[in-house]
Amino acid sequence: MRVAVALSGGADSLLALGLLRRAGHEVMGVHAHFLPPDAEKRDLASAIAAQCDALGVPFHAVDLSKAFHDRVVAPFIAAYAQGLTPNPCAACNRDMKFGLLLIAARGLGAERLATGHYARLEATGNGPALYRGADATRDQSYFLSLVPTSALAQAVFPLADRKKADNPAALAALGLAPPLPKESREVCFVPGDDYRAFLQASGAALSGPGPILLPDGSRLGTHRGLWRHTVGQRKGLGVGWREPLYVLAKDAARNALRVGPKSDLATTRCRAGRVNQLVAPADWPETVLAQTCYRMRPRPARAAMDGETLAITFAEPVTRPTSGQLAVLYDAAGRVLAGGVLEDAAPGAADTASGGLVIPAKLG
Repeated sequence: MRVAVALSGGADSLLALGLLRRAGHEVMGVHAHFLPPDAEKRDLASAIAAQCDALGVPFHAVDLSKAFHDRVVAPFIAAYAQGLTPNPCAACNRDMKFGLLLIAARGLGAERLATGHYARLEATGNGPALYRGADATRDQSYFLSLVPTSALAQAVFPLADRKKADNPAALAALGLAPPLPKESREVCFVPGDDYRAFLQASGAALSGPGPILLPDGSRLGTHRGLWRHTVGQRKGLGVGWREPLYVLAKDAARNALRVGPKSDLATTRCRAGRVNQLVAPADWPETVLAQTCYRMRPRPARAAMDGETLAITFAEPVTRPTSGQLAVLYDAAGRVLAGGVLEDAAPGAADTASGGLVIPAKLG
């Protein structure tokens, strides 16, 4: 198998390269410049090339910075300006890594593209099946849920069955040292993970001050811009009340920040659009496991396609999802059924009935 390995400079992707090389595959290293390649980034590419040279594999660097800005950065800024809280990593996986970078790798003669993602692929009669990785603390299937089946069919995840904690020893055994010894979980194009400063510096037309409204519609204060806030936020609201307040919703049409007590954050329903179906809805189990935040434990739910929209009803109330993030469906075995971009959630926790949902004993 001729495999191109996407190398970021970190430990995971470098280990993926070493493991595939040791397994006897014909491999090459590819490094994508997603940000304009200044001197520091070119030095990183040179360091990655040196690691490839140590393994005796070819290395290629491709400049995808303009496309990355157009397909990931600009939509990120636009989403915040519209009152959403986007997930740029999911967009990058779909449009860049398993989009343009995959195309570039194929142009270099590779049959498949490997990455250091912690997720698992299994071949089936209906194409590849995407599953959670073995390391539950690092599983990245959530961020891969928007990648279409056609691209997953050309993907390789060498770290699927590995635990992150074992990787330093594995790299040392291969004689490899990552150029970036420290791992970052921040958004790669947002300096210091300060998205507010990044948005301000972008020159985008961001929302200005507007009302902070309680559930009954009464005005409690004034916010300084919807883009400064996210659903579920408690601190930094700048207003006081008789009990702690949380952001319930961002009403972009009225430029209003809707807040309320924690109990009002609960909901049993949400909807998602731009759905990527990895399993046909007719084959979904009656009870799925739905995840609407990366750090959320998947919860039993019912799900169905309503036209082009994914409608989810949870068995029990959950914290209201954030519009712009992902809703991902799994089965009990950890297979990804579908992923979509969250659009809204039912207001309030009044409807807490499960609607006849049967929760399997091992999930309840």
